[in-house]
Amino acid sequence: MAKLVERSFDPVANPISRRTAIRLGGIGLGGLTLPELFRMEKTSQAGVSAPKGRAKSVIILFLSGGPAHQDMWDLKPDAPEEVRGTFRPIDTNVPGIAISEHLPRMAGLADKYAILRSVHHRQSGHPAAAYWMMVGSPITRPVPDASFMSRSDRPHPGSAVAKLIGGQALVPPFVMVPEAMAPNGPERAGQHAGFLGGTFDPYRINSDPNLPNFTPGVLSRPLDLTADRLEDRRALRELVGTRAFDFDRSLATLDVEGNYARAFDLLGSPATQQAFNIHAESDSVRDRYGRHVFGQSVLLARRMVEAGVRLVHVNWVRHDGGTGGAGYDTHSNHLESARTKLLPPTDAAFASLIEDLDARGRLDETLVIMMGEFGRTPRFNKAGGRDHWPYCFSVVMAGGGIRGGQVFGASDKIGAYPASDPVLPEAIVATLYHALGIDPQTLLHDQQERPFTLAEGNPIHALL
Repeated sequence: MAKLVERSFDPVANPISRRTAIRLGGIGLGGLTLPELFRMEKTSQAGVSAPKGRAKSVIILFLSGGPAHQDMWDLKPDAPEEVRGTFRPIDTNVPGIAISEHLPRMAGLADKYAILRSVHHRQSGHPAAAYWMMVGSPITRPVPDASFMSRSDRPHPGSAVAKLIGGQALVPPFVMVPEAMAPNGPERAGQHAGFLGGTFDPYRINSDPNLPNFTPGVLSRPLDLTADRLEDRRALRELVGTRAFDFDRSLATLDVEGNYARAFDLLGSPATQQAFNIHAESDSVRDRYGRHVFGQSVLLARRMVEAGVRLVHVNWVRHDGGTGGAGYDTHSNHLESARTKLLPPTDAAFASLIEDLDARGRLDETLVIMMGEFGRTPRFNKAGGRDHWPYCFSVVMAGGGIRGGQVFGASDKIGAYPASDPVLPEAIVATLYHALGIDPQTLLHDQQERPFTLAEGNPIHALL
C-alpha cells in the first residue's frame, strides 16, 4: 500500500504577507495552518447568524473512479447477461427494496437511508464529473483544466459552510481525509475553496489512518511537547507579540496574534487531540469498519463530526485495498474487483458509520452522502469491465433529515437513463445546504465581486 505523504505549502496559490510569514506549519494547496483556521471561523461568524438546520454536520463518502449502480444499488436481474452480470439482488429490511448480494450489512440498514437511482449529468471524464458532483455546477474552465485546482472555481460545500456558519468547537469546520483525489497527477478541481480563497480551504490530514504512524498533521502535538513546554512557548509568543505591537498595532497584526492564541489553545486541548486520535478506538470497532484506508478514514470522519467538525469529505483513494490504482474505475475485470476489493470494504465502512451514528443518537443530525463522479456502462466491454457512464447512476443519502427506507427516481430496464424523477448534481448539493439550514440561493461573490448562488438547483423535498 502506498504511503500518503504531506505536501508543502504553495506560496503562489496561497500568498502571505510579512506579518503572517511565521507559521506553525503548512499543509499545501487546499490545506490550512492553525491560525488560518481560526481566522476562517472569525470571518465566517461576522454578521452571520447560525441557521436552524436539522443537520449539524455532513459526511461525504466519495467513491473515486465511479461505482457501478447495476452491481450495487440498482440491479437489473431480468436484463440480458451482458447487462446484469453475475451479481444477484438480495432483499433488504425494507419490503420492495433490493440491493447487491455483496452489500449484506447495508441490506439490513435500508430503513436508514434513501437511494437515488436517477442521478445524471453530461461529463464522462473523471475530473470534470467529480467537480460537478462536488460543487453542484459544471466546470466553466476548459474540461482538461478540471485536473487541477484553481482559485477561479466554485467552492466545495465544506468551504462554503465554513464561510457561512463556521465551526462548532475548537476544531476545523472542514476536514478532508485521507488525502485529496490526485490519482494521475495534480489534485483535481472542486476539492477546495476555489474563489473564496485559501482561508476556507479544508484542513488536510494527508496521512493514512490505517497505519500505526498516522498523524493528523499540524494538529498533532509532538510527544515531547508537554503541557508545561506548550505554556512556555505560549508565554514567549505573547512576549514577542507584545513587543511587535510597539511597531505595528494594525488590526491585521492583532488578528494574527489572536489566531495564534487560539492555535495554542487547540494544541493544548485534550478533547481536540482526542478527536483526532483514532488509536483511542477499540480493536473491535476498528475491525468492524475495516482495516483499510477507506474504513479507517470513515471511522475518523465519525470522530470528527462528534467533535464538532461541520463537514468531513472522505475520498476513496485509488491505492486503497490493494486495488492497483484503479479504485472504482473498473475498465477491466470489473466483477472480480467489485466482489473482492471494492464492495466488502464499502459495505463494512458505510454500515458501521450508520450503525454508530444511529446508536449514539447522531444520525438525525449528521447528513451522510455516498457517491462517485458517475456510474458505469450498462454493458460490459470486451475486457470484462464497465466504462464511464454519467447518464444514469445512483447516490445514497442518510441522516440529517433524510427519510430512510425509500427509493427516489428510477432508471430504465438496463440502467442506462433515468425513467422517472431525474436528479442533477446541483439538486444533491442544494439538499446538502438545505439540511444544514442554509438557503441554497444564498449569494457568494468571487474575487471579482461577481455573484454566484450556492447551488443552481433546488433541494429534493421528497427525500425529507
